[in-house]
Amino acid sequence: MNSIFDMENTTEKIKRGITALLLLLITAVLPAQHYLAEEGKVYFKSDAPLELIEARSTAMRAIIDADKRTFAFSVPISSFEGFNSPLQRVHFNENYLESDRYPAATFSGKIIEKVNFTAPGTYTVRAKGKLTVHGIEQERIIKSELTVSGAALTVRAAFTVLLDEHDITIPKIVYQKIAEEIEVEVEAVFTPE
Repeated sequence: MNSIFDMENTTEKIKRGITALLLLLITAVLPAQHYLAEEGKVYFKSDAPLELIEARSTAMRAIIDADKRTFAFSVPISSFEGFNSPLQRVHFNENYLESDRYPAATFSGKIIEKVNFTAPGTYTVRAKGKLTVHGIEQERIIKSELTVSGAALTVRAAFTVLLDEHDITIPKIVYQKIAEEIEVEVEAVFTPE
């Protein structure tokens, strides 16, 4: 009699093991929904009393994991162009942002709101994470607009960066030419990975 019960228990254990293995294989085979942006745009403006400085980069790269609602953005500091003169760009890279030492600005974290990444529409979301500029990390919540259109996602955000929060010092000689608060705009188009 014990052998029949043992056999039924063993058969049940095998069935549960096979079911667990199948679930594990299905989970491993079904990819997470990732969206990539290869050429995102970043624009910044310093509007100081004596000078307006503007620069842009189209070298931002980003990824969104729709299942986990996580994201990561990165832009090489040396990729910014524009400025009022070539010398101003040199000072930006060498003296203020020290792009040799801190080559990228990054923002990574989680989207607070739940979003259906397959339902077309425009959603206002908050991105909570760590913004790192000049090697200094600050926790931020940045309000963003997320547009779902077909398989593509477009993210737009506008926010400010305070220089003193990222240990960026401005010499007194140019203090009236560089704003203490920098306006930043970001736009990226994501496609499924």
